[in-house]
Amino acid sequence: MQAMTIGQLARRAALAPETLRHYERLGLLAPSARSESNYRLYDASAMERLNFIRRALALGFSLPDIGELLALHGDADMGAAKAVAQRRIAQIDARVADLLKLKAGLQALAESCPGHGPAAACPILGALAGASSEASPARAAESTQEAR
Repeated sequence: MQAMTIGQLARRAALAPETLRHYERLGLLAPSARSESNYRLYDASAMERLNFIRRALALGFSLPDIGELLALHGDADMGAAKAVAQRRIAQIDARVADLLKLKAGLQALAESCPGHGPAAACPILGALAGASSEASPARAAESTQEAR
């Protein structure tokens, strides 16, 4: 494959050129050379690197995490990659716990709503409006957790 400009690489990767420049600023991507007119030129390895970044982003890795993973090569210990993955798993676990609390609060509100009658009496709308601290989603989540 012949060298590509940033615009050509961006089109091929279905990304904006500014995204590629951002990745360059973060050290995730580097041009393989410069043209005589000082344009960035990229080779096939840049596309492979972008595919790596895309897959890592799909798994929820942050750009700094991706930088750590990209820095590992050759004789580097794979334990570093595992540590990055385990750190991401811990973040996901924390997010899942937060979502479960949110679900419990919303579920408690939904169960407290009869589903008919005037909207002014709706406990869901009341909680969202802050009409009662007892009916708030956060309080509902807390009371659900306390009942366990």
